[in-house]
Amino acid sequence: MKNSSGSVHFMYHNAFGRFLLKIIMVLHLDRVAVWFLRSRLSKPTAKRYAKRNGIAVTAEEMASFRSFREFFVRKREQVPMDMAPDHLISPCDGWLSSFEINAESSFAIKGSHYKVSDFLKDEDLAKRYEGGTLLVFRLCASDYHRYCYVDSGYQGENHFIPGVLHSVQPIACETYPVYVLNRRSWCLLETDHFGPVVQCEIGALVVGGITNHYENVRVEKGAEKGHFDLAGSTIVLLFEKGKIALNESFVEELKTVEEARVEQGQWIGVACAEEE
Repeated sequence: MKNSSGSVHFMYHNAFGRFLLKIIMVLHLDRVAVWFLRSRLSKPTAKRYAKRNGIAVTAEEMASFRSFREFFVRKREQVPMDMAPDHLISPCDGWLSSFEINAESSFAIKGSHYKVSDFLKDEDLAKRYEGGTLLVFRLCASDYHRYCYVDSGYQGENHFIPGVLHSVQPIACETYPVYVLNRRSWCLLETDHFGPVVQCEIGALVVGGITNHYENVRVEKGAEKGHFDLAGSTIVLLFEKGKIALNESFVEELKTVEEARVEQGQWIGVACAEEE
């Protein structure tokens, strides 16, 4: 499992750090950070960020970015996708964890208990996921911050929920219920093979932005759904009861670790056969 960074540990496990974090949020200093990271003044920051996080970028590529933001949302060459119809793929690079949604439509992560209705702000939709599965994909600084559709189907409306921008690193999740506090955007995907799936993107750490390209349209598996702006983030997928099963290799790995490494387009699970 990827450990929390020193700066995040300071902000969440140090009294003065928590005080500074509160000041940042109350005074909306994130707006200053966003302006800076979108400006040409931030270009040197991109090179330092790449070096610190082990991101392979050629000198020619780095010279082409006019700001940190352009570097952060960069595209890459085509990603291999497992296109078998009944194979569930990862929507992004990141760290995967899996949770059961209980009969009361709630789930627990890092000691924080959440209701699906609070997470989505939709009581009726939340009831559909009683007994289902929740998959969390936590993106790290070294990951590409673009994400794709896990199956073909119809995407409904994007629902944006304003909120603060806590870190999504494990140490922050132990301190605050970040999944119902953070800014997020969700949509309902009527997928061809996994039933109705909720996909929710969660912004993180002061300046996280979410850009989704489409809504109310037919979509295709593996096509880019959107990207995160400027900071690390998380994607959550909700599946109804009995719709998917994780590959056995992940089931076994997640018995011994809290998160398993995945790559965008990687086969991570299968569609379950409909009961007669």
